[in-house]
Amino acid sequence: MELKCKIQTYDWGRYGIDSTVATLVKSANSDFTLDEKKPYAELWMGIHPNGPSYVKELDMSLEKYIKKNNNVLGTDVQKIFGEHLPFLFKVLSVNKALSIQAHPNKEKAKELHQQYPTIYKDANHKPELAIALTPFEALCGFRPISEIKEFLKVLPELRTVIGEDKVYKFMATDEASVSRALKTCFHSLMTCDSGLVALQLRKLLDRLSNLDESLRQFLLASSLERLYSNYPGDVGCFGIYIFNFITMQPGEAIYIGPNEPHAYLSGDCVECMACSDNVVRAGLTPKLKDVPTLIEMLTYNCEPVSAKKFQPSREDECTEVFRPPVLDFAVAKITIPPGRSYYDIIPRSTASILIIINGKGEISSSKILYRGSVIFIPANEKIGIKVLCGCHPMLMFQAFVNI
Repeated sequence: MELKCKIQTYDWGRYGIDSTVATLVKSANSDFTLDEKKPYAELWMGIHPNGPSYVKELDMSLEKYIKKNNNVLGTDVQKIFGEHLPFLFKVLSVNKALSIQAHPNKEKAKELHQQYPTIYKDANHKPELAIALTPFEALCGFRPISEIKEFLKVLPELRTVIGEDKVYKFMATDEASVSRALKTCFHSLMTCDSGLVALQLRKLLDRLSNLDESLRQFLLASSLERLYSNYPGDVGCFGIYIFNFITMQPGEAIYIGPNEPHAYLSGDCVECMACSDNVVRAGLTPKLKDVPTLIEMLTYNCEPVSAKKFQPSREDECTEVFRPPVLDFAVAKITIPPGRSYYDIIPRSTASILIIINGKGEISSSKILYRGSVIFIPANEKIGIKVLCGCHPMLMFQAFVNI
């Protein structure tokens, strides 16, 4: 069943035809009018109330269809999650940085929802997986301690914002106590007077403009300048020296578990998460910042970039699958190579949602799928795809429940 899905026009999205979200929707929906002056940030595929999908043929919400036909979820899904599709599937087109944020675990999500129901509107956790469609930049997790210390040595502006006394203690701390010292420094950074933050950022940018190119690269000058141009004076601009700066190539992925600090900076990706919109923000955003909650809940695990990349396993010659350590979701990347005319999609024991990113095909029900087509597949249903344009690889992503 083909779905009509919700577009989110957040201000950080890519504009008009530069947005993968917009071009996907335009390709698959003849009634869609693309506005070059509008940011097309996210395509939501699922049942979340902030952006529910509809079954095109029935003009019925996917959630309502599932409740009327709960057998489509699969027996195990019903046992664990009830009459509910537990994941939210997305495509993102990022023009400027999203907020520095983290997502609470289930226990914390319930607590926040009870205390602040108008801010944290559901009680679910929100682990998420991002798979790059284009070169994709992100901040993810705290840098190794040695890297943070190196930046603190050469950036007096950052030391001033954190506080020289706290930096000194952090630099002298042994490995056993380093998480506590890092938490203290991060708290001091994120609660620093906004006027002092703005002054030190301006000083740093002026200094960077006079350095040679090799030093500018080491100090991430171009990234800082780009963040500052979008969020002038924002303390989150200093985040590039505290968090891992990751560049993913198409097909590479990162998994973001509970309480993991992160921010997407630029590029296009496919994203899947538990069906929640719980976000605790602390920088690079005009939205509400909940700094005390974020500081308290973060993991303060310091790992290298290599530890953040999430590897798939291969299922057959066309399909590899990303299975994060949660039951809510997994994502299959399906690539049908040029010259191959037919492929049987691996049947799943749970309901799934599939999106065509590149190519054109005919599925077993004689329905033509275009780039941007999104279909809902009931549990255990067998689907074959006849490739109708075989000169380039056909690329699809399929989200399903990880059980």
